[in-house]
Amino acid sequence: MQKRILQEDLIYEILSVVEEIPEGNVATYGQIAKLIGRDRNARLVGKVLSMAEYYGDYPCHRVVNHAGRLAPGWREQGELLRGENVPFKDETHVDLSRCRWDC
Repeated sequence: MQKRILQEDLIYEILSVVEEIPEGNVATYGQIAKLIGRDRNARLVGKVLSMAEYYGDYPCHRVVNHAGRLAPGWREQGELLRGENVPFKDETHVDLSRCRWDC
């Protein structure tokens, strides 16, 4: 039982960081992992975000990989980011030098 509680705490810890990303900015999976003290767990962050819809409404579209690449197969992510005036380098990559969240 305690292990499950710790997992839920971790999920909400990740989601609470995602919730803080300002409109028009993006963060990377690794950046979020570092903010919660789990520097090498970027994939864990991605896994949690893939299930975020079950925990509420979070701006997961503001999270990209270390190169600024959008999540494969999630076309709406680019549309949402463009709607927030996030700058892009090309069709599938945001310009991290101009829109990375400075947290």
